[in-house]
Amino acid sequence: MLRCRLDPGAPEIVSSAGAMVAYQGEMKFKYQGSGGGMKLVKKLATGEGANMMRTTGNGEIFFAKNGSQIFLIQLEGEALSLNTSKMLAFDSSIEWDIKMIGGGLGAGLVAGGFTNLFLQGHGMVAITSHGEPLLLDCSQQPTYVDPQAVVCWSANLQPQIKNDFNAGALIGRGSGEAFQLAFHGPGFVVVQPAEY
Repeated sequence: MLRCRLDPGAPEIVSSAGAMVAYQGEMKFKYQGSGGGMKLVKKLATGEGANMMRTTGNGEIFFAKNGSQIFLIQLEGEALSLNTSKMLAFDSSIEWDIKMIGGGLGAGLVAGGFTNLFLQGHGMVAITSHGEPLLLDCSQQPTYVDPQAVVCWSANLQPQIKNDFNAGALIGRGSGEAFQLAFHGPGFVVVQPAEY
């Protein structure tokens, strides 16, 4: 569970709508709009970035999502590409947008969609994982991950699709690991020990 302290005049917290499980003190909740313009068009076209809320108040608030593990990433001007279903909350000082997943159409399809939530700036991001997350350094060698296990990655990395599909898969002799996302370069990718 994520516990946050809010004071009057403190920056708002942006979270997944419905992620609040309890609070003590006085809190106000409001829908997080897309901000209009291209964000609205992207949001309507993709569904990414949907269902967010802003919270202000004086007291403590607790967030959770389906009993998932929660880990924190402090952004210091960096950017992060995040599977929207894994976003729990972030400081309102962080800019967000909906971006196409690099690596072309194939990488988007394999990763379960064409877009991710792009976060950049200074502040804390709370992310969920089904089980203990693993952070992999992609700078020393190519890193391959199951598309259903990927949680987030350094936004400067552009995932490519690796295809291990063979004819045997057509007759029930496939490994079940026909596609992976390949990452290589300065940065990291976070994976969870579950494929959903």
